[in-house]
Amino acid sequence: MTDIIEVVKDRDPQEREFHQAVTEVMESIKPVLDQNPIYRQAKIPERLVEPERVIMFRVPWADDQGNVQVNRGFRIEMNSALGPYKGGLRFHPSVNLGILKFLAFEQVFKNALTTLPMGGGKGGSDFDPKGKSDNEVMRFCQSFMSELFRHIGPDTDVPAGDIGVGAREIGYLFGMYKKLRNEFTGVLTGKGLNWGGSLIRPEATGYGSVYFAAEMLATRNESLEGKTCLVSGSGNVAQFTTEKLIELGAKVVTLSDSSGYIYDESGLDAQKLEYVKVLKNVRRGRISEYADKFASAVHTEVDPAADCNPLWNHKADCAFPSATQNEINAKDAQNLIDNGVFLVSEGANMPTMPDGIDIFKDQKILYGPGKAANAGGVSVSGLEMTQNSMRLSWTRDEVDSRLKLIMKTIHRTCVDAAEQYGQSGNYEAGANIAGFVKVVDAMLDQGLV
Repeated sequence: MTDIIEVVKDRDPQEREFHQAVTEVMESIKPVLDQNPIYRQAKIPERLVEPERVIMFRVPWADDQGNVQVNRGFRIEMNSALGPYKGGLRFHPSVNLGILKFLAFEQVFKNALTTLPMGGGKGGSDFDPKGKSDNEVMRFCQSFMSELFRHIGPDTDVPAGDIGVGAREIGYLFGMYKKLRNEFTGVLTGKGLNWGGSLIRPEATGYGSVYFAAEMLATRNESLEGKTCLVSGSGNVAQFTTEKLIELGAKVVTLSDSSGYIYDESGLDAQKLEYVKVLKNVRRGRISEYADKFASAVHTEVDPAADCNPLWNHKADCAFPSATQNEINAKDAQNLIDNGVFLVSEGANMPTMPDGIDIFKDQKILYGPGKAANAGGVSVSGLEMTQNSMRLSWTRDEVDSRLKLIMKTIHRTCVDAAEQYGQSGNYEAGANIAGFVKVVDAMLDQGLV
């Protein structure tokens, strides 16, 4: 496996996040490769780390002052062995080819775990929607889709939302696709409820990470009721993680954004959470305003020079990193352990750095990696695709019950795969092994393509 990792690093030395994702998976699956030599003979590892297709294009658009702006657009179509490419679009200044390859690579195995027929992909742009007017966002989305539409379709590639791409952006993207293709098809997920969207889709990633945490706790005959929880982020995933935790009787004491984090010792309730939803989704304000509104909360600004994130340095039982990749380093991980945290369920993609993961595994805490714990979002995206294909709309309870069942199945799959290969209790290994085996067996069945 070292040879594959070194080849990836030598070929694209600047793609650090992709190297990290490949290393994590390849180290986990070594026992599988040792027991199944056909995988090495068929060069499966070498094929897995190369996208089937990479699309990169310019996105010119005009701002409200009439000035022409130019951004980069991307779509990584990583693997279609199990179905059409499926994965979000991210609009954020940090977007580059390496980050999207990492996300697409993770998406392949995450989608495999859902039990739904979906391949893996990811895309986006270095465009920043923050501070832009609705008209500017619309013009950008229309320009972006005027190129992307050539490469996607309901049976080819079905994008969704991600960081910076919510209901507003999906609406503008879908409108342009429909105009260019002259057809109304389920080519994007995360659509509005009144034109093909699914109930529970906005909630799905956050709800799913909580359902996965509940399954992990059940293995120790415990529940979330009464647990103190740290949640990072304040966007879609963090909001609905918090909502479900409150519903299940847990106490959430933190939320964050790029400016810093709030610590509310008394815990968030439904009223406080509703304020956060309006603040972030409607007013697009900063989380610091929460501390101005509620006297029980304290806001701490981000210190770029700090070697750890103080959000992870509070007494708690559970942590739900729900912001972005690599937000927990080794010192953060140790702070979590020292403060009594014994469960981490990742709502974001790869939020914990490798040395942090090593600490979690050494301490034998319940650690749910993102490709398993945050698979709820893409699972309900898959359910939205199903509803679109059938021209049906399921009730909230129907979708939520299916989501719960999928997360329960993912948990059981991870447990079984880990035990089968001598990694009992290691959810990271179980998720990687189960996803890997499903994808590569399909690749072998389909021949050298």
